[in-house]
Amino acid sequence: MIVVTGATGNIGRPLTTALAKAGEQVTAVSRHVADVPDGVKHVVADLAAPKTLPLDGAKALFLLLSGDLHAVGANPADVIAQAADSGVRRIVLLSTLGVVTRPFGTTRIAMLELEDSLRTSGLDWSIIRPGGFASNALWWAESVKTQRTVAAPFGDTGVPILDPTDIAEVAAACLTDDRHSSKIYELTGPEVITPRQQTEAIARALGEPVRFHELTRAEAKAGMENLMPGELADDTLDILGAPTEHEQRVSPDVQEVLGRAPHTFAAWAERNVEAFR
Repeated sequence: MIVVTGATGNIGRPLTTALAKAGEQVTAVSRHVADVPDGVKHVVADLAAPKTLPLDGAKALFLLLSGDLHAVGANPADVIAQAADSGVRRIVLLSTLGVVTRPFGTTRIAMLELEDSLRTSGLDWSIIRPGGFASNALWWAESVKTQRTVAAPFGDTGVPILDPTDIAEVAAACLTDDRHSSKIYELTGPEVITPRQQTEAIARALGEPVRFHELTRAEAKAGMENLMPGELADDTLDILGAPTEHEQRVSPDVQEVLGRAPHTFAAWAERNVEAFR
């Protein structure tokens, strides 16, 4: 059995589907009741209470931290210890590219410590470090629907954002193939793309014009603070406004693991176009 945490999100849902289609026995974990693919067992549990996780009999665990496990005083390493005590043999951890490119923020220091805990746990492990997600464009869905407008800062500064489906497929490979044991993969999309270019891709998918309106940093932060702490908003804006060379680098790791190039943002937009209609 493979246990997938965060199973109802942008990564967990396609990962659960991919594993089930491959014939794996899957238990999907989330904090709330949710629909899951046929043949998949769903369990309501909380990573902040590791003993609630359905780990007995599991051979592998996909570990995606919930927001509260990034908080001060949280100890996500308890999940790794609980998995080891329950007989789990392999953990695939969803980390972040930021542990390499900007390793000094509070959440990234904690994530690096969690990576270290996993690597020294005695379990088989793989670590996935993705860059920015294409699905973050869903933040614009309402304004595209109602005003055919995308409002974002730094319109002409880009990074190689990544389709979450690619993350899910890499995770599935790591969970089921011993060749990926003790590997760390940095995942990006196939090309650097700016917010203005993302807007153009959404417009092409819709078959209608979509206007791009460039926000100031202050305007963008004010909107983001409704969704995340101010410190995290500043951190995100630093990356979007002044990405490092490493943050703009296109990684070969999706190609290496999956044998194909990562999906483009345009392909993601076409697949998710109904969110913007």
